[in-house]
Amino acid sequence: MTKYDFDLPPKASPEVIAEREGLADEVCRELERAGLPVHRGGLEAEPHDRPGADVHVDTFEDGGVYVDWNSAKELRDAALQLFEKGIDFTNPPRVVVHHKNVHDHMQSALLGILVSAGFQVEEADRFTHGTAVLVKERQG
Repeated sequence: MTKYDFDLPPKASPEVIAEREGLADEVCRELERAGLPVHRGGLEAEPHDRPGADVHVDTFEDGGVYVDWNSAKELRDAALQLFEKGIDFTNPPRVVVHHKNVHDHMQSALLGILVSAGFQVEEADRFTHGTAVLVKERQG
């Protein structure tokens, strides 16, 4: 059996992780106050099928607090099943376009809600985090 050796980035200090956990709690409270369903997750946690905002802390040194949007299982599965079969990217099926649009609009909404609540946020790297929002800090 071949053993793989991966170079993972260094972990953040326990103090930094504790600060991120506190920030993630604040993010959850504000999203709940805005009326959104919110779930606390972690990168090591089991994936879930619950729709709504998924707030998690990345424990790597260059990580942070991320907010992803999960659509309902029915929409997600319909889009992913078609995507797995292979689609024409120049003319994707309507459900695939709808799924992408929902995530794009929810990313914009999350950005706006969190800025309004006083957080410094930005779009996360799409290659690594898809349509997630990266929460940097809370102002004042």
